[in-house]
Amino acid sequence: MILENKYRTCDLGSLRIEDVGKTVRLAGFVDTIRKLGGITFVVLRDFYGKTQIILPETMEISLNKEDVISVEGKVSERSSKNPNMPTGDIEVLVERLEILGKCEKTLPFEIKTSKSVNEDLRLKYRYLDLRADYNKEMLKLRSDLMQYVRNFMHDLGFLEVQTPILTSSSPEGARDFLVPSRLNKGKFYALPQAPQQFKQLLMTSGVDKYFQIAPCFRDEDARADRSPTEFYQIDMEMAFATQEEVFKVIEELYAGIFEKFAGKRPKTPFQRLTYEEALADYCSDKPDLRNPLKIYDVTDFFADTTFNAFKGNTIKAIKVNCGEYGRKFYDTLTEFLKGREAKGLAYVKVNENGEFETGISKFITEAEKKALHEKLAFEKGDTIFFVADEKAKAIKFADILRQELGKRLNLIDENEYNFVWIVDFPFYELDDEGKIEFSHNPFSLPQPDIEEVKKNPLGAKAYQYDLVINGYESLSGAVRNHRPDYMVELFKIAGYDKSVVENKFPALYNAFSYGAPPHCGAGAGFDRLMMLLTHNEYIRDVIAFPMNKNGCDPLTNAPNVVDEKLLRDVHIKLIDD
Repeated sequence: MILENKYRTCDLGSLRIEDVGKTVRLAGFVDTIRKLGGITFVVLRDFYGKTQIILPETMEISLNKEDVISVEGKVSERSSKNPNMPTGDIEVLVERLEILGKCEKTLPFEIKTSKSVNEDLRLKYRYLDLRADYNKEMLKLRSDLMQYVRNFMHDLGFLEVQTPILTSSSPEGARDFLVPSRLNKGKFYALPQAPQQFKQLLMTSGVDKYFQIAPCFRDEDARADRSPTEFYQIDMEMAFATQEEVFKVIEELYAGIFEKFAGKRPKTPFQRLTYEEALADYCSDKPDLRNPLKIYDVTDFFADTTFNAFKGNTIKAIKVNCGEYGRKFYDTLTEFLKGREAKGLAYVKVNENGEFETGISKFITEAEKKALHEKLAFEKGDTIFFVADEKAKAIKFADILRQELGKRLNLIDENEYNFVWIVDFPFYELDDEGKIEFSHNPFSLPQPDIEEVKKNPLGAKAYQYDLVINGYESLSGAVRNHRPDYMVELFKIAGYDKSVVENKFPALYNAFSYGAPPHCGAGAGFDRLMMLLTHNEYIRDVIAFPMNKNGCDPLTNAPNVVDEKLLRDVHIKLIDD
């Protein structure tokens, strides 16, 4: 709603043909200037839209793009209408004009095409970049989405609680951002990586259902789908609840979000894959299931192979029809994998007679071919790609190959969304020295029961789950372990005694010792959700004031050098390397 004042009586997106004859006041930024004879046509822009205004010959005034002006005039019907503008049926004949803010400097880039400009330049002048229509749409969508989430959670009886921004450093997870304490010499606060402990403490406090849209801070390297410093998380927790209840809430939330903001309501309940199934079929715990390709482990088929690249290695295979692509397609695909540190790529093509040809066909025996056919069910015209390496690398490169084939062969519908729960993550794994360590979150509830976990730790699963959308981890959560005696036993299996639990995690351990209800919840990446809804490749494009890929802000020059007096106040002395 626009309140009438001395600058404007309405916004620049609201005037229509029925307003012809009205006298209005408008205010905004000069978007374009076009002269025709002695008449000047100006398109004026504000947050809500654009309106064309006409300056008469008698008005001698010089305007620049991005000047901020206020005008008064009469609404008139346009003789040459613009169907691409909501206000394209009308124009305003200006009788009075006031310059409110002069654009005195040369623009560093064109506002309309700022998305194509070097990122650091865009971020240095982010206040100009945000004037572009697509960025205003992003800000509006972000606000609407945040309000939708709040309304949804409030309607379900969730209590919105703000948890602390200054807390203690956590020994788990990513690197903390540390804040020195002036009043407590030599001690530091940490910015929270997530509200994890506090939301669990709320459950022990008797809060039944909690949520917040929480700022989280992690000192991580940037990547396309991850901000290097801070991000927002839709955080929720439920007492006296099970995994199924969390799934139901999240599925309804996401179904509503994608119906309202993307026009595509996903079918519920969402598909589920166990962690083991995801690794077996897709070599990834966050597979993009819009891609129909599966990965097969064919290691056993080549136990007696004479092909040196296969000997002693884990071998993964992908079957796909590559159509009429020639040798160059296969060569560039091989070079692509090598560029990601793979040793190479092997393949065979199935000809019209069902026989293998080209590639490594001469190294494959009839017995091996028969075994491949039984497992892959290949047909004429198919190509079978092979990735061979030590197990971890074979899995990694097979995943990369599957994704790349999906892109190059146009197997992925970019306008679709696919939702899948990944469940039953392993509770423990072996480190490089063969020692048992936690695989993911040590505070999840294990399955089966604790006695079975003690007998076979590496066979234990966690009540832990991720929601994957189009190959992106959108949400992560778990049924929490609320038993202090379980905490002690689970840490003991990983080589930590009771004192570690008591000293490293005193808040949770002590709180649970006073009685805690079973509880579970999740944290969903708000920025990543925005990225998916807007089909943006980079998460930085859905944040109002993001850091660049180096964790720096060219706009404010953060991080920067601070005055030595400030360092002394917080008891810090810088040491040269």
